[in-house]
Amino acid sequence: MNHQNLPTAIFLMGPTASGKTGAAVALMSKLPVEIISVDSALVFKDMNIGTAKPDAETLAIAPHHLIDIIDPTSAYSAANFRSDALRLMADITARGKIPLLVGGTMLYFKALQEGLSGLPEADPEIRARLDARAALIGWPAMHAKLALIDPITAARLEPNDMQRIQRALEVFEITGEAMSALYAKQTSEALPYNLLKIALVPSDRKVLHDRIALRFDQMLAAGFIAEVKALIAKYPSLTPESTSMRCVGYRQALEHLSGEYDAAELRDRGIFATRQLAKRQLTWLRGMKDVVELDCLNTNLNEFVLSEINQFITSEY
Repeated sequence: MNHQNLPTAIFLMGPTASGKTGAAVALMSKLPVEIISVDSALVFKDMNIGTAKPDAETLAIAPHHLIDIIDPTSAYSAANFRSDALRLMADITARGKIPLLVGGTMLYFKALQEGLSGLPEADPEIRARLDARAALIGWPAMHAKLALIDPITAARLEPNDMQRIQRALEVFEITGEAMSALYAKQTSEALPYNLLKIALVPSDRKVLHDRIALRFDQMLAAGFIAEVKALIAKYPSLTPESTSMRCVGYRQALEHLSGEYDAAELRDRGIFATRQLAKRQLTWLRGMKDVVELDCLNTNLNEFVLSEINQFITSEY
């Protein structure tokens, strides 16, 4: 494929609290870009504080596609994202602009660039059997079993990530192959764009952790608990297992509101879960190829991002 004949697209990736939104908004005044959100939490309506969704003023300056598109009771998959993103990218390119895909949901970036694997459909009987086994021995033990048959997948999952552990074990039972092996064999569907991938990564993980703690405290001060109460009232069918409520912070808030623990523990658990999310995001980024890494702690980050993009665009001609 002749890359010089392809339109440009930009991935702006990074862990939570790395400054992606700020950098993207700054680019709006410098380049002919349109932003596509790559965030599995921002798709949900009425979930604003806990998702760190850009506020109305920011969105007026820099509109984002794929924000506030479904109710919290609905589900949104990597396949949904890929379909929507490809359509939007084509529209943006047709308008003579550059698609700027910004976010931290690494599975979405992977699905968009590489296509989707041919994983089997869910099997309710196998899932019920796995759930029954987990009820006896616990999900950390199930995670240990997964590590024996699919160490690559197990390494990127937390021991209590029951949904993903269940899915990986289910795939193995149905196919006899590890999920990681099936992903490796998937047919590549080349993205028809000349792609620049930028990752905002911290030179000091502790500073990122401090940012995460500060942002969670700011969310609590801004009324995060009231937001979750309003969600429960508006959408009574929501449970901790709802896709939207598995977003970092929301499950912990629901557990706090149900009386499982107090506000201090909610804060500790929320910060810990967010730091674990950042760790997983960084692990994904380390495994991606052809990525330009920039230190997200640099005070001139936005200028460095702009410089990389300008160099990339110039090199195309």
